[in-house]
Amino acid sequence: MKKNKTVKKFLKKIQNKPYVIAEIGVNHEGSIKTAKKMIILAKKGGADAVKFQTYKAELIASKNSPAYWDTNKEKTKNQFELFKKHDSFNFKDYKNLYRFCIKKKIDFLSTPFDEEAVNFLNPMVPYFKIASADITNYPLLKKIAEKKKITFLSTGASNLKEIQKAILILKKNGSPLIVILHCILNYPTRDFLANLNMISDLKSKFKNYIIGYSDHTLPNKQMDSLTSAYLLGAKVIEKHFTFNKKKRGNDHYHSMDYKDLLIFTKRIRLINTLLGNNKIKKPIPEEKKSRKNARRSIVVKKFIKKGEIISEKKIIPKRPGNGISPMNWYKVVGKKSAKDLFEDEIIKESDLKK
Repeated sequence: MKKNKTVKKFLKKIQNKPYVIAEIGVNHEGSIKTAKKMIILAKKGGADAVKFQTYKAELIASKNSPAYWDTNKEKTKNQFELFKKHDSFNFKDYKNLYRFCIKKKIDFLSTPFDEEAVNFLNPMVPYFKIASADITNYPLLKKIAEKKKITFLSTGASNLKEIQKAILILKKNGSPLIVILHCILNYPTRDFLANLNMISDLKSKFKNYIIGYSDHTLPNKQMDSLTSAYLLGAKVIEKHFTFNKKKRGNDHYHSMDYKDLLIFTKRIRLINTLLGNNKIKKPIPEEKKSRKNARRSIVVKKFIKKGEIISEKKIIPKRPGNGISPMNWYKVVGKKSAKDLFEDEIIKESDLKK
């Protein structure tokens, strides 16, 4: 894959931490004021980006499209009706939010659901995100790829062949870098359905690609789904974001809030501290004293006369480790003593006859 400046910059961003996307989606409920409030909260919580959803109901669903979400949580049973409630933002609104994101120093992203949305979002977004439901939408994939930007591809409800075909279309039409996001297309996703081991499978099958995770589980106090995904190798983490998890409808009920996001970003910092910078097993400088004092040397257990052949009964491994290592036990046993050696004395090379 060709590494342009944007790609290099992005790869640097994810070297030591995940790229975290707080997906506002349509949880702003058509209010610019609320959307801006959520951008501020996402920034304070440590997100790298906020993401919206750009669509018009007439272009995304027919009027008889049934629901695929939990209708106990979101009562609307028709996709067209739900999308119609939340497609009020226009180009000027997104431009307003984009400029606000620049001011707050957080990336502005929005998922386009039609080709027109791709065109007007292009000058504003550094990366494109493709929703799981559009992984088989050839015209949209092609249109996005032609913008030659980094592309995040969600893979909810997809099989391997569908993922491979989508990647082929994106690569063929100009995407310089593709991030494959594991996702389960259930709203919400029960913990036992999250299948985070699929992250490992994607890493194995798509070795030349960056793997991430788009989460729809209900957040818990420790944000375990997100931290587990990161430990499994997810370099991009996306989760719905809300200002009030108790609010009914939309994606509020399975979203994280500012406090959840803050917990997650703090845990990532702790995890990275624990993981450290050494990827090869070796002693670190801070262990030098321990290597010397906590390890053992061959020590005289019972008095040994000069010229006496040293037997195992006369020696013992004891700390510190500044003498002959017990790893050389049988190089000492059978040797003659070059001088009198007293009890508890650490044996040195010079104490042995050549």
